[in-house]
Amino acid sequence: MATVRDATYDVLRALGMTTVFGNPGSTEEPFLRDFPADFHYVHALHEATAVAMADGYAQATGAPAHVNLHTAPGTGNGMGNLVTAWHNKTPLIVTAGQQTREMLLLEPRLTSRRAAELPQPYVKWGYEPVRAQDIPAALLRAYATAVQPPAGPVFLSLPMDDWAQPADPPPAPRSVATRFAPDPQRLDEFVRVLAGSHNPALVFGPGVDRAGSWTAAVALAERLAAPVWSAPAPERSVFPEDHPHFRGVLPFAIGPLAEALSGHDTVLVIGAPVFRYYPHVPGDHLPAGTRLLHVTDDPDEAARAPVGDSLLGDPGLTLAALVDMVPPADRPPPAPRDSMAPPEVTAPLSADALFAALAAHWPADGVLIQESPSNLSALRRRVRINRPASYFTMASGGLGYGLPAAIGVALAERDTGRGRPVVAVVGDGSFHYSVQALWTAARLSLPVVVIVPINQQYAILKAFAELKETPGVPGLELPGLDITAIAAGYGCATEVVETPDQLGAALAAGLRADRPTVLPVPIGTEVPSIL
Repeated sequence: MATVRDATYDVLRALGMTTVFGNPGSTEEPFLRDFPADFHYVHALHEATAVAMADGYAQATGAPAHVNLHTAPGTGNGMGNLVTAWHNKTPLIVTAGQQTREMLLLEPRLTSRRAAELPQPYVKWGYEPVRAQDIPAALLRAYATAVQPPAGPVFLSLPMDDWAQPADPPPAPRSVATRFAPDPQRLDEFVRVLAGSHNPALVFGPGVDRAGSWTAAVALAERLAAPVWSAPAPERSVFPEDHPHFRGVLPFAIGPLAEALSGHDTVLVIGAPVFRYYPHVPGDHLPAGTRLLHVTDDPDEAARAPVGDSLLGDPGLTLAALVDMVPPADRPPPAPRDSMAPPEVTAPLSADALFAALAAHWPADGVLIQESPSNLSALRRRVRINRPASYFTMASGGLGYGLPAAIGVALAERDTGRGRPVVAVVGDGSFHYSVQALWTAARLSLPVVVIVPINQQYAILKAFAELKETPGVPGLELPGLDITAIAAGYGCATEVVETPDQLGAALAAGLRADRPTVLPVPIGTEVPSIL
């Protein structure tokens, strides 16, 4: 007779989810026993690392990923990156073991109290099945919930004695749609506003990249002869950044953002919240006389927007409809941005010089994963992303995501057969949040290259302290960290890089290697402006 475990693995096969990320615990062993030969277990040394790897893998494959955590403590360990997965809108199926049902009333060791509530509010659905036989159907419901817009993580708590129970007949296979079209009447209204606008601006967000709609985004920009901004603090790139219409990333504070949009009578925002702010710099949300139109597939984003008129719809389907319906503008295209002068090469390198060298040696089809907050502006100035699905970072602002996410992306590039080169830029502070991810990369022989700008400080916090006039904050210095020794200890190739030419050679060698490569790069200690 088929068991619940047998039926669950059959459902996972049917869903194409044969890769499992995790760090095994005693409450998960009954599920993992006699692990099937057609499944791949990606072993992380910490649950936060497992969650971020699964996030990167899901984003790069475009399909949900499965991460298996260890009851309450393991779920707690993974929460920081689960928060990021929520904000990244990454479809994850998160399962966690639970103590034996027969003992739950006693709350023995490793019981997860109110397990379905533990990851809230950062999962779309949390559930502990009432019967063992409900697990396969609950998994199907979890999958359907995770993939429907806005996509996101879901959570199932699964008692360890359920797996050996006899299974019910298998649940009927079914599918759900993951895109919905905009309301035609509302769309017509948006078209009329855009057609009558004298100086519109476009603001594209990560939803454009998730929808695979760069081509339509370019077509709309050219049809409207409008400049294009990326929405502030984006977790994905949204538009070819060498296109003459592209203006860069909007500031992520209220006053400066409105100032950047000055002179535009209409602003169309697609696939992003309005807006993602962080430091509080007061001001008007929009310039005087500017109307904002907002397209999102997330009802919560529409509800909380402080200004503008919102339209619910898939960003890609809406873009395609707008391209068909908006008349061509009778005005010249915006002038391209001024080109940047090459940065001065100093010793140690400035952040600009480091990233100018990275841009000069960037592989044509490379994928960049970024978690270097204090150097982000320099990175985005110098390295321009010109292909879809080529830039990933954390939407949450929480550290510890970038390094393991890069490993998940690199594994996805291998598993899909695309084989795109993967490069991570991770600050020396961020590096230590999930450093154990390097062990997994080494075990999997992934040729990911990790560039670590070394400034021996939390420079982003120093910048924030300057903005908010909070001097004397402790814990902002990071002396005595030997990244080379740490990387070698996890099985990585490693080399300290000090010049642009050395970076080019080391990057090329790392992308040809059969293991991860960590490249520490000493940089200047100047504290950039947070804005």
